[in-house]
Amino acid sequence: MSPSPLLQKIKSQISLHGPMSIARYMELCLSDPDHGYYTTRDPFGAQGDFITAPEVSQLFGELCGAWLLQRWLEDGCPKNCVIAEIGPGRGTLMRDMLRVFALRPQFMQASTLHLVETSPSLRKIQAKKLRPFSIKWHDSIHTLPDGPLYLIANELFDALPIQQFQWANNKWYERAIGLDDDGNLAFGLAAATLSPDQTGLPIGTIPHAGDILELSAASTALIRTLAERIKSDGGSALLIDYGYTTTTCGDTFQALKAHQAISPLEQPGDADLTAHVNFESLANTAKAQGIHTFGPITQAELLLGLGLLERAGQLGTGKSANEQESIRKAVERLAADNEMGTLFKALAISQNPKCPPAF
Repeated sequence: MSPSPLLQKIKSQISLHGPMSIARYMELCLSDPDHGYYTTRDPFGAQGDFITAPEVSQLFGELCGAWLLQRWLEDGCPKNCVIAEIGPGRGTLMRDMLRVFALRPQFMQASTLHLVETSPSLRKIQAKKLRPFSIKWHDSIHTLPDGPLYLIANELFDALPIQQFQWANNKWYERAIGLDDDGNLAFGLAAATLSPDQTGLPIGTIPHAGDILELSAASTALIRTLAERIKSDGGSALLIDYGYTTTTCGDTFQALKAHQAISPLEQPGDADLTAHVNFESLANTAKAQGIHTFGPITQAELLLGLGLLERAGQLGTGKSANEQESIRKAVERLAADNEMGTLFKALAISQNPKCPPAF
């Protein structure tokens, strides 16, 4: 079987320029215009490679929508607002939030709707799901219009490119992807090193041979831009993803294909690539811009604090036993410790110093 066009492209670049950083590899696999994972398909749901919280139940989107709406009310109901989602998937989360926003027509009248999405195929799905709402699409948050920003990003940061560094010979060497003797993709160490003061590890941390540290310049740049924007124009952002709350060593670079874990090097462009999110780094970067941060807390804490059980009870009233059981399973999937409840975290950033709902 001949290699895929993207695999050929990656091997060609490595042959010409030497080992490739993991960040560059992720960019090509996920966002290549012709063969990238997100630019060429719909990866969500039971027929895709993974299921996100909005696809589990409408409860998730409704509660997130209530959070943003409450934040707008606490801000004094400002005009000329920007409601935005980065990485909106199929548009399911925004659709469910809009159902809640409709309960306060003043919020919709004071706002415009925006989706930051680079995938042409996903934009088509979003447009169909979100009819008849007037929505503007963007390739970047930099083109969002001015005004108080009420933004959500669910499972976005885990897909942003990372670098990995491995401790060897008393130095942090960048981990890269090259070709082995048989011409297959393989991990190795590049010449680039990282100084100890750039790691973000707690003072006094003593690394051991083989330890791996993950950094994400893309995540840092995005949270900095969001924080600067909200500090300037007002508003709040709710960021939900799977990750950890303290900078630590560990290899979390992973690939999913048809809901199964595979090697990140196995099917470039045909599998989802992600890494766990460093919420401590996100919060510290936002704070450095002079913005208020809240959390991180677990997804279970967020959803239960927003009334997950009460809303599930309302949704199940008058429904059949099978429908009620389906709702119960969805609640468990979203909030149980052995499901998404503790692995997923939520971080809020805001111009408003008042602690937001559930935090």
